[in-house]
Amino acid sequence: MAWFKRSTDNIKSDSLKKDTPDGIWTKCPDCNDVIHKKQWEANLYVCSKCGYHFRIGSEKYFQLLLDEGSFRELDRKMKSIDPLNFSDTKPYVKRIEDTINKTGLYDAIRTGTGKINNIDIVIGCMDFDFIGGSMGSVVGEKISRAIDKAIKTKYPLIILSSSGGARMMEGAISLMQLAKTSTQLAKLSQYKVPYISILTNPTTGGASASYAMLGDFNIAEPNALIAFAGPRVVKQATGKDLPPGFQRAEFVQEHGFIDFIVERKDLKSKLTQLLNLIKD
Repeated sequence: MAWFKRSTDNIKSDSLKKDTPDGIWTKCPDCNDVIHKKQWEANLYVCSKCGYHFRIGSEKYFQLLLDEGSFRELDRKMKSIDPLNFSDTKPYVKRIEDTINKTGLYDAIRTGTGKINNIDIVIGCMDFDFIGGSMGSVVGEKISRAIDKAIKTKYPLIILSSSGGARMMEGAISLMQLAKTSTQLAKLSQYKVPYISILTNPTTGGASASYAMLGDFNIAEPNALIAFAGPRVVKQATGKDLPPGFQRAEFVQEHGFIDFIVERKDLKSKLTQLLNLIKD
């Protein structure tokens, strides 16, 4: 048997490698499909294969929902103080400063006025990137002021929630925001100003126990986690296996707490439809 050896490699492995810039691809955490960034953005940050809705922040929601150039922000630079001198891995004051520098946000919600297909509204949108969208004194105060604005202008109120719950660094002050926002929404109802609540993934803890579930219409994005305590905590407390899809938007709707589940691409048209229905 003759043995042959190439003197040179005709196919060089290096020639098969192509430089791929960072940030060109993203991976869906639900189905593991790899998505090109441009396709992902064009599809409103939704997986084109399985429909998984990636978490997005207030800036992208405002761009998606509001007429171009119509947003006017309220109380933009309001930020938390440290009433308890709280410190865990770092002082609370330092955590606030670092998060402001990292995100460009001053707290976990932005509020303002705007238009949806030329319909005036008051809007608030939470940002999970700001300490897990946790609800502290600033979130409660900004929601309260947005409600006052809606009462004064008679514009419908829309709040998009994305929250891990009350902010532990503010202790009981954070828990007081549940009563504060709920009381303000009762006042809004007395003035017969409509309130539409949009629940995104996740909406949990103090947010779901107060303003997020008190809408005249409660809307959720597909498969959003909507709960008070998360499924892992519930399972540990009860010692029982949970039903399939427990605490996901579809399960919550089936049990009567959600009116509509709306895909992100249809959200503006659904809101327009509702706002036209409830106009005086």
